[in-house]
Amino acid sequence: MIKYYLNYLDELESEAIYILREVWAQFQNPVILFSGGKDSILVTHLAKKAFYPAKIPFALMHVDTGHNFPETIEFRDRLIAELGAQLIVGSVQESINAGRVAEEKGKNATRNTLQITTLLDAIESNKIDCAIGGGRRDEEKARAKERFFSHRDDFGQWDPKNQRPELWNLLNGKHFEGEHFRAFPISNWTEMDVWNYIKREDIAIPSLYLAHQREVVWRSNSWIPNSEFLKLEEDEAVVTKKIRFRTLGDITITGGIESDADNLEKIVEEVAAMRMTERGNRSDDKRSETAMEDRKRQGYF
Repeated sequence: MIKYYLNYLDELESEAIYILREVWAQFQNPVILFSGGKDSILVTHLAKKAFYPAKIPFALMHVDTGHNFPETIEFRDRLIAELGAQLIVGSVQESINAGRVAEEKGKNATRNTLQITTLLDAIESNKIDCAIGGGRRDEEKARAKERFFSHRDDFGQWDPKNQRPELWNLLNGKHFEGEHFRAFPISNWTEMDVWNYIKREDIAIPSLYLAHQREVVWRSNSWIPNSEFLKLEEDEAVVTKKIRFRTLGDITITGGIESDADNLEKIVEEVAAMRMTERGNRSDDKRSETAMEDRKRQGYF
């Protein structure tokens, strides 16, 4: 009898593909939440594998804050063209213009929280019953509470104490009209798993993840990229450093690290030696001890 053994990446891939297929089987109109970051890129790649040789059966949804890295938008548009997939865009600027949300003011102003309203409006207007995200349990303590199928009530809110049990890989996506689910197929992956898989599969990623000379400002214990949205304080100065980003968000809140990792092999080596979480350079997570959970309870990714 021939025995087949899967390595750990194959096991993680198999689990993620199972979850993606369950989403397609149980929901009427699911989408992939696509930020242009490595995790949403990975989920999209796994969806390609899950349904090959057919096209991805999901539309991709991007919440555009208007404060994106230009490289992120360019990468998104190239990938959509390559996949031939539908792109749904929710615009935070349109939400501001319509009076749905108010722009934050001050030095540490961000549009990150404003995404919640835009996302929930896009989910409701497009009648989406499941939004597939790239959240992982190792990223942050609030995300560690998520199930593979994470229930949202008819206000789009999340209650971590009121989630469905997931025993023996049985996933329950039943919901009432107006409610929806978030699905997290790579919940059990770590940052190292993600990079090892990207390296193995030779998945294209934005150049932001690779070390380059960049103009940055030291703020909130991170190197924040210089941009048209950044208002400098009197004691701040723009300097040029060799920087890469471990996680991508708005250009105004995403802190980079000094690095020489300009290829995937070096990134894997660097991540193996890291002692700080990849979201440790995100200023939006530093607003309070429960910043991420507070946002998620309101309907954040």
